[in-house]
Amino acid sequence: MSVIGVVVLTYIKPLNEVDNLLPAHVEWLKKGYAKGLFLASGRKIPRSGGVILAKCDDEEALKSYLSQDPFQQSGVVKVELIPFEATMMAAELKDIL
Repeated sequence: MSVIGVVVLTYIKPLNEVDNLLPAHVEWLKKGYAKGLFLASGRKIPRSGGVILAKCDDEEALKSYLSQDPFQQSGVVKVELIPFEATMMAAELKDIL
């Protein structure tokens, strides 16, 4: 079974502070994709934070990488990691996970 992590980021500072860190956050995201940790990411609607769908086979390694996010290091977000065991999934995801 694949373990997936839903990472929920909630802004706790004004958007202008978030936006100042956005370029560094995007670079951090790109590195997470390159490492094979992240599957999808994007903003919440309305824009109150973001969501990352991550591979979570090694929860401690994922938590360690999440702690390196410029958003988290600067204290502009609250982060919640929700690991779950994917017992059902679309056929298209089986090769990815």
